[in-house]
Amino acid sequence: MTTVLLTGFEPFAADPTNPSGEAVRLVGGGWDGPSRLVAEVLPVTFSGAADRLGQLVELHRPDVVIATGLAGGRDAVTPERVAINLQDARIPDNAGAQPVDVSCVPSGPTALFSSLPVKAIARDIAAGGIPSRVSLSAGSYVCNHVFYVAAHLTATRPGMRAGFIHVPWDTAHAPEGQPALPLSDIAAALHVAIATTLATPADISVAAGSIH
Repeated sequence: MTTVLLTGFEPFAADPTNPSGEAVRLVGGGWDGPSRLVAEVLPVTFSGAADRLGQLVELHRPDVVIATGLAGGRDAVTPERVAINLQDARIPDNAGAQPVDVSCVPSGPTALFSSLPVKAIARDIAAGGIPSRVSLSAGSYVCNHVFYVAAHLTATRPGMRAGFIHVPWDTAHAPEGQPALPLSDIAAALHVAIATTLATPADISVAAGSIH
């Protein structure tokens, strides 16, 4: 049976909730297959999140890893295309660590691409009426760190595909003036991402770049 590891994050930076973690719990609680789903919420710490991800991959040996996190200010679900080998934290993580100009994986490549079909995922989510587009920057905080570590782990796990999806605020908890989506839509988008990944061994070739 195909195994999918789906992760989100706990709240951070004094926020009361994190829609990525809540959506992952929602997906996991209602999952009915046919693949096996492992749904986990990671700590928002550079060392803890990476360590926990590695433990989960070792324990469950997933075929697919889809990590998710909050990108407050975005108005769409955004599959990330590339992770950079850089920790450069604008704010401390939940353990108080604030790495600056530190590699995610020492001696690792400067950047690694997602092995998920990110363009097909964005297309299929949007086709369901939920805003979605491909992103070319996952930032340099814990989200990017987990994305990079997950992508790096594929080198030691032949056949495993891994990537990251950023989600916006959910409407029930978004700060005033921030774009948001209903939590049910965010969870539905993650369902689509899983289904599209399992059905799409190679990404589609359509324009999804950016000029700025």
